[in-house]
Amino acid sequence: MRRNWFHSSLVGVYSSYYYQTEHYFDLTGSLSYISAVTVAVLMHPLLDLRGLLIAVLVAIWAIRLGSFLFLRVKKAGQDRRFTELKKRFWRYLFTWTLGGAWVFITMAAALASITSMTQRPLDIWVGIGLLLWLVGFSIEVMADRQKTQFRNEADNAEKFITTGLWRYSRHPNYFGEIVLWLGIAIIAFPTLVGWQYAALVSPIFVTFLLVKVSGVKLLEESGQKRWGSDPTYQTYVANTSVLFPMPRRDNLN
Repeated sequence: MRRNWFHSSLVGVYSSYYYQTEHYFDLTGSLSYISAVTVAVLMHPLLDLRGLLIAVLVAIWAIRLGSFLFLRVKKAGQDRRFTELKKRFWRYLFTWTLGGAWVFITMAAALASITSMTQRPLDIWVGIGLLLWLVGFSIEVMADRQKTQFRNEADNAEKFITTGLWRYSRHPNYFGEIVLWLGIAIIAFPTLVGWQYAALVSPIFVTFLLVKVSGVKLLEESGQKRWGSDPTYQTYVANTSVLFPMPRRDNLN
């Protein structure tokens, strides 16, 4: 699995740096998830329905998100996250390498369960985890779609979204992603033994990175730079949950 990620990542990083484009970053990341679960499935002689279900859920999420992000960057022409990184190869390479660690820690519970020699029949853990995955996946897809439609309106080019799920959370897409990985960890839980319980750090790791390192943190800083002087934006920030969808504390029109 590590070798597969290394090869795909190496091709991606050199292509991206040479052509000064970030089009391949998220696409390569998604392929890393898919290749990892594929190898895990093919190498396990005793794969059961639980492991197969987890692999399918990871693949569905990776294909959807990877294609969405790739098409979004291709249409926009750039991703502001990489404007400075593209200027220095070693910083760019470090970011890709960190992305590989992100992939494997995020998938820790999934991979531990798929490759586990402990088999359990489908049970209530599967039901709870699958329900959470469906809720999280639906929220992420809906939030991404709503924001895309908002951005496609010419009049909204310099505006921020406050409609749909974004009325109740400033980052509903990231909330959905956290929930779906929590669902996968719950499905995986009954098959883990000994050191494998450490793999349950997966949803905690996803939450930490999305909230404190990348997604939420970077977008909050960007939002303040773009609209910090806008009273309407400050009202939105003050009255809208940063992550968990909750009723607003005012009525924003």
